[in-house]
Formats: sequence, structure tokens, C-alpha cells
Amino acid sequence: GNMVEWCLPQDIDLEGVEFKSMASGSHKIQSDFIYFRKGLCFGLACFANMPVESELERGARMKSVGILSPSYTLLYRYMHFLENQVRHQLEMPGHYSHLEAFYDDKKGVLPDSKGTPTSQQPVHWLPSIHRYMYPEMKITHPAGCMSQFIKFFGEQILVLWKFALLRKRILIFSPPPVGVVCYRVYCCCCLANVSLPGLGGTVPESKPFFYVNVADIEVLETEVSYVACTTEKIFEEKRDLYDVYVDNQNVKTHHEHLQPLLKINNADKEKYRRLNDQRQMLMYSQEVGEDCSSCEEDLFILFFMEQNNRIFQTLMEVSASQDKTLTADHARGMGLDPQGDRSFLMDLLEVYGIDVMLVIDNPCCT
Repeated sequence: GNMVEWCLPQDIDLEGVEFKSMASGSHKIQSDFIYFRKGLCFGLACFANMPVESELERGARMKSVGILSPSYTLLYRYMHFLENQVRHQLEMPGHYSHLEAFYDDKKGVLPDSKGTPTSQQPVHWLPSIHRYMYPEMKITHPAGCMSQFIKFFGEQILVLWKFALLRKRILIFSPPPVGVVCYRVYCCCCLANVSLPGLGGTVPESKPFFYVNVADIEVLETEVSYVACTTEKIFEEKRDLYDVYVDNQNVKTHHEHLQPLLKINNADKEKYRRLNDQRQMLMYSQEVGEDCSSCEEDLFILFFMEQNNRIFQTLMEVSASQDKTLTADHARGMGLDPQGDRSFLMDLLEVYGIDVMLVIDNPCCT
């Protein structure tokens, strides 16, 4: 099995980290990176696999070098260092001086086991986002991480958007490499950004767990909302652990009342068309050199944040009105399909505890 070979500080609880930092099935690939969660901290590890002429190591030497931080948004800065170090550890095992120097330079105060909050909270837990703050806040990604996400899922991102906004437990399965799948977890969390003040303090936060394996089952059993990815097919059978299971582009749920949300409706198609139009305009403005400050990630995050804000702004206005009646016109004004999104709206009102009456009943009159 996996084992922790070396760490600093030496008294830190790293139970299970040897399995989080090396995805199941990694022996089949040459290199990978992996984001994961350990208690209140987030980790980034780089993995590499090198053939060796050693019977003891069964012909292959595999290592991961990783770091833990209270926030995942700054981990990307050290990706290059970790990639170099894991290669160094494969070629010269047991030489830790670079890692020791790195630790001495970067060490900070981690939150204690009682869960004292940290000021560096992940990007989608912040109440508002300003695009010019982004360089400090992004998780790193290959150029076009968001466009890869959109191309990969296509219109299905609107299905994922609804589940993310409803704070469902979303589990993404994929065989290794898992790095790009960790980005899908991040993109999924970005779909649920809302920047309106005072919205549902009782709503569970949507937590990015990034990579999980069977050692995380006990933790996942207690979570009411998360987005995670795994390389272990056994999870599919453990239906009590998730609400939504994503296998490649196939999004599915075993909950009958959530089945209607899997259907793409006309309003979804219209949103997807608008998103693509905005992306095309951005690409054009970059080509002609008019706009170099915006990037696709900003566009993607702001597109969904504005959509979410519009929905909740309308719902809060209706709940503050005298008759508290939400009509088909309200639904259209929020960019939703009065019929196709009816069950989504019902769930949304319940999850966020918004007191309005839905009067979208008669399909022949909408």
C-alpha cells in the first residue's frame, strides 16, 4: 500500500493523505496532479511514475509530493515546484533539502482541529467577486479550463448548474489522470456563485472535496452538500453517498424527484446559446486586440453569477410582495422555463427557505 515517506511538520495529522495524494489506478499513467481535501485544509500533490530495474519496487517507482493549505486558491503557485520535486525524488530518493527550505520559507499557521475559521476562504465562498481580484484568487488551470469544461459537457452544464445551485451532492467519476477532473469539480462549484447579501444563511455551503476515495466514505456520509471526483467505480453502487453521479458526459440521479432536472428545456438551450455568443465575442475582441484584461474564466463565472443573482433577486422581491405569487412571467423573467423548470423552482424555494406561492400549473395557458 501507500505510505508517507517524509513530512514537515512531523507532528501534523496526515492520516489517509497517502491515498488522497495518489489516485487509485495511477500506476497506469506516467504523471498527474491531484487536488484533495484533508480536514479543514486543501492539498495539491504532483504524482510521477518511473520505471526502475528493482525487484523490490516491482519495476516501477511511484511518488507524490504535496502541500496542504487552508485555501486551495493559492496552491496553483506551487504546481511547478511540486512537479520538479517529484521528479527529483524519483531520481534521488531521500534528498529532502529543497522541500525543507520550501517549508521554512512558506510555512504559516494552519487552522486548529476545532475548526477556527481562516481568512483565506475559497473563491466561491466569498460574498462578491471582482474580476480584477482574480489573479490572487484563481485555482490554476491549463489555458481554457473553463472552455474545456463547456466543450466537454455542452448543454449538460445547465443540468449541473441546477444541481449545484440546489446544493446537491455531486460525484464525478473518471479513470486517471484525475487532475483535469479536479478542474471539473472547481468549474462545477463556480456554477453556484451568488453575490446577493443576506441570502439564506441556513443554506448548506457547497464544498469542493476534489479527489475522494474509499477512505473518505465516512466523511462523505455526514456531508449534506459537496462536489467531488473519484477514480473508484465502487462509488457508483454507494447511492446513499451522492445525489448526482457524473460518468464522463453522462449526468444521472437515482432520486426520482430530481429526474425532471436531467431534461434540457428551451430556456436551457437559450442560456447555452447566450453563453456561447458571449464567448465568441470575447474571443473576437481578444483577436483584434481590443480587450486583453478579460478572460474566459471571468466571463463564465460572471455569466452564472448574474443568472443566479437574477433568480434570487426576483424570488426575494416576490416573497416581500403582498400576495407572494410567483407566475409564469416571473419564471421567464428569471430566464427559466415555466413548465420545464417547475420542479427546479419548487426545490429551490425549499432549499433556500423562500416563502412564495408557485402558480405555474396549466401547460395550455403558458
